[in-house]
Amino acid sequence: MYGWNTWFREGLTSLDDEAKSGRPKTSINEENTTRVDQLINCDRRMEIREIASKLEIPRSTVHEIVQDTLGYRKVSARWVPKILTEDQKLQRV
Repeated sequence: MYGWNTWFREGLTSLDDEAKSGRPKTSINEENTTRVDQLINCDRRMEIREIASKLEIPRSTVHEIVQDTLGYRKVSARWVPKILTEDQKLQRV
């Protein structure tokens, strides 16, 4: 806490980390995202580890693609879009 106070007095305006150098993520790309999405659309009950095994990419990568990139979440053992379309919203009413 003491360090933050000093930093803000010296002009720091954000607590966000600075960009770090390092190896860029190469397995989260358009091709893998499309492949993961196709598998999920074929079988919405498929698990992360099954998808990772079939596509031969790390489970952590599949998890990030499914939840962060595609915006899916697990509901009753099925992957469903996190954001509903207008048609889906109308069907629920």
